[in-house]
Amino acid sequence: MADPKKPENGAVELGTPNAAAPTGTMSTRRLRSEDYNDYSSTDVTPEGSPPDGMNGFAHPESYQRFGETNGTTWYQTLIHLLKGNIGTGLLGLPLAVKNAGILLGPLSLLVMGVVAVHCMGILVKCAHHFCNRFQKQFLDYGGAVMYGLEATPSACLRTHAIWGRRVVGLFLIITQLGFCCVYFVFLADNLKQVVSAANGTTNDCSSNRTVVMTPTMDSRLYMLSILPFVVLLTFIQNLKVLSIFSMLANVAMLVSLVVIYQYIVRDIPDPRNLPLAAAWKTYPLFFGTAIFAFEGIGVVLPLENKMKNPRQFPVILYVGMTIVTILYISLSVLGYLRFGTDIQASITLNLPNCWLYQAVKLLFSFGIFFTYAVQFYVPAEIIIPPLVARVSERWGWLVNLLLRVALVCVTCVLAILIPRLDLVISLVGSISSSALALIFPPLLEIATYYSEGMHPLVIAKDITISLFGFVGFVVGTYEALVELVAPAATVVNATTVLVQ
Repeated sequence: MADPKKPENGAVELGTPNAAAPTGTMSTRRLRSEDYNDYSSTDVTPEGSPPDGMNGFAHPESYQRFGETNGTTWYQTLIHLLKGNIGTGLLGLPLAVKNAGILLGPLSLLVMGVVAVHCMGILVKCAHHFCNRFQKQFLDYGGAVMYGLEATPSACLRTHAIWGRRVVGLFLIITQLGFCCVYFVFLADNLKQVVSAANGTTNDCSSNRTVVMTPTMDSRLYMLSILPFVVLLTFIQNLKVLSIFSMLANVAMLVSLVVIYQYIVRDIPDPRNLPLAAAWKTYPLFFGTAIFAFEGIGVVLPLENKMKNPRQFPVILYVGMTIVTILYISLSVLGYLRFGTDIQASITLNLPNCWLYQAVKLLFSFGIFFTYAVQFYVPAEIIIPPLVARVSERWGWLVNLLLRVALVCVTCVLAILIPRLDLVISLVGSISSSALALIFPPLLEIATYYSEGMHPLVIAKDITISLFGFVGFVVGTYEALVELVAPAATVVNATTVLVQ
């Protein structure tokens, strides 16, 4: 299989159809490096890895980076890992714990965290294996799956191995656009609450204040109002510019989380009335939200590829995901303990309607607004370049902008059709996040190492994880759709709310 050739003029020549090119790109097309960035890898990448088989991550001495001075430090990589796993899913976890139970919920989050990190490790290990085997500089998620299928004993799977890349690319698109749908609903819900309580907002943050909510327009109209601003934001295509907005978003969300924590740790009521385990019918909704929050596997290989010293990545992965898991469990448990059965789809909606916490809602919304552009970048770079290549250069810029408008409008329309934040999160988590985070990595490990010999217990472990992910995919999607069509509890748009 031919490696990509890099001519002196900076262009990238993509060779055979099996070359590690992003999904949807034309294998024979000559691309300028400044025109198209691979969303899942960088040019600071591993040259190879030893045939360490089933023994874990590659040996640290096996790595060599081109341009190491431009790579990320361990601290920067840890920050990026945290950023890639902390978002709106975190704010929905208290409701997820309600759907599982005050005891079963945290235990399930812990188990899912351990399994998710294990699957991240599997993906990195298999990518290293194929980098060494085929002397590749790097592999992204789709490339690892493609080579994994080519390594199977099945002639059918080997023949159609390219579909492994395409399927992963499809689920990446669904996941990222799903995140964007969630952001529309989140922004609309929080802005609507801020506007509704504007006339009654005071400096009194007492938790038992009754606030008279002013009638305002439907949340779906808020989504339409936000749409033009989001479209303009996605016209920014320079990653360096986007990184500035991303930094501002991270600061805003960090400050918001600190304020949220200091509020929910105070005046926690007696938890003895909360069920240890909720009804099993609501557990699939918990699964969808939890796996949505833990779906950070897409950033693992890009971060590892970008490091100055990749030998540190295994430690960074485990330390970072331990921090994420502790954050998830603590906020979900404290949030559910604090607000009990009144917990809403986002914990920000439970905060008092005083100026301090109204500012928190706006601050977090500010962060989510700019995060939209970063999440949108991935599907845009997969879908748009091959379509723009079909038109003349004269019209390329216009087609590019029109496609961006169309994609943003699709996410807005989907959010309008499903205007419930909890169900959008659960659906995205069940449909796409479960596949990327739980189903594919164990199957990839079997495909990669089966011909070389695997212990039956390892095979059984991988099959169990994939089956768990598949059951969650089916049942979680079904329950979310049933709840969407015939909700168990009527959602009332009340004019008076008792903030607890």
